[in-house]
Amino acid sequence: MSKLQLLICVLLLASPAFAQQKPGALKIKPYTFETIRGEKVPAEFGTLLVPEKRGDPDSNLIELAFVRFKSTAKNPGPPIVYLAGGPGGSGIAAASGSRFPLFTAFREVADVIAFDQRGTGYSKPNLGCYERLAAPLDVAPSREMALNELRRNVRGCIEYWRDVQRVNLTGYNTVESADDLEDLRKALGEKQLSLWAISYGTHLALTTIRRHPQSIHRAILAGTEGPDHTYKLPGNIQKHLEDLAAVIKADPELGKEIPDSLGLMKSVFDRLDAQPQTVEVVDPRTKQNVKVTVNKFVMQYIVANNIGTTVTANFPAMFYRASKGDFTNPAQVWLNTTRQSAGSAMSYMMDCASGQTAARRERIAREARATLLEDISNFPFPDICEEWKAPDLGDQFRSPVTSNIPVLFISGTLDARTPVSNAEEYRTGFANSTHMIIEGAVHSDPLFLASPKIKDGMLEFFNGKPVTTTRIVGPTMKFAPLVSPQKQ
Repeated sequence: MSKLQLLICVLLLASPAFAQQKPGALKIKPYTFETIRGEKVPAEFGTLLVPEKRGDPDSNLIELAFVRFKSTAKNPGPPIVYLAGGPGGSGIAAASGSRFPLFTAFREVADVIAFDQRGTGYSKPNLGCYERLAAPLDVAPSREMALNELRRNVRGCIEYWRDVQRVNLTGYNTVESADDLEDLRKALGEKQLSLWAISYGTHLALTTIRRHPQSIHRAILAGTEGPDHTYKLPGNIQKHLEDLAAVIKADPELGKEIPDSLGLMKSVFDRLDAQPQTVEVVDPRTKQNVKVTVNKFVMQYIVANNIGTTVTANFPAMFYRASKGDFTNPAQVWLNTTRQSAGSAMSYMMDCASGQTAARRERIAREARATLLEDISNFPFPDICEEWKAPDLGDQFRSPVTSNIPVLFISGTLDARTPVSNAEEYRTGFANSTHMIIEGAVHSDPLFLASPKIKDGMLEFFNGKPVTTTRIVGPTMKFAPLVSPQKQ
């Protein structure tokens, strides 16, 4: 190498562009943030480089993205970092939607950061699967058949990211994500962060509290998914159906037609188990009529996949119409389901790595035998994990968390996905905690938006004040009409 070549190499290594290609490199630039409603506010867009797999000296670097809304306070507290659910949700996308007013409100306390976890949103790489499920529609699907179709489709996703893009998929687990938050704190030069999390985001928050307790100021956990809650208990799902049945029976109109919601569901399941139904519906992609077979598994899957969400309001009408021989709605839903993306590699890897204890596995198997939906709420897990080969994080990861960090738990009484009992189970390890329970709230948005009192309580908490209202009555669930408008 000549002296000139040596000098060029030295200059390149010393240049800012090259020097930033290392773990911890942070870039922040002015940014105009726009919501889905067209509102525009000044913000900052940031990226942070972190190892894809810590402990691997040859690890790739990946880029984490975030949007920071600067605080309006004279003396702001530790930044509040929003952790989306899923796994696979985007914090930046969440900020642009219905929760945007909360991001704005919390600015009176501190900077608010909409964070895209590794593998999601604007973070690079975004590990979405481009394969479509495309399951056959002309046969009655069993759980095994649906699982085999999904296995076949995700193999393409695995090969693309692992073999073509050279992504180390084993780096996508909740422990690495928790360490991402610690690296973010350090890069921002902050002593502590506050966490604002929902659903899977609470799973990540609890792991972060365990791993980096001195770095967390306080946390709001809405819809708690504890370290050993990745796979749902069939007993909890059954209890939700029982609670929902009571709400339906008490409804002045629905109660007359559906006095026994559980009995109605069972009768429809039994009917489909004995004789699957074939329905002709319009494929929204091709605009052509297609025949779709609906059986017990299809109905169970539709309920299990949407239970405890706002879609729950459609269940009574769907089963009522089915009892009268109209299976159009489930056929259309199943058609749309089979045309969806196979999901996200990040999501599969995270859930497979988090896994379950032997005790929970045994309990799920035992409870499934005595419930209407059996274990369909966990489909396709854990079976699909054989394809992804995610290293299990172990029972120490899934053990209870103990901390003195102030935590506000938020739960909805009609949230089957992350029920009240989840928060109560893990709250025993938090001596400085409060539990806000929202009557009638299902999963997702209602945990934050069912009542203005929820925001008031969260602001009190972030300001270090006692939460004055811990029991809030949300709006009454508005059920879909039993008879479709076209047939009235």
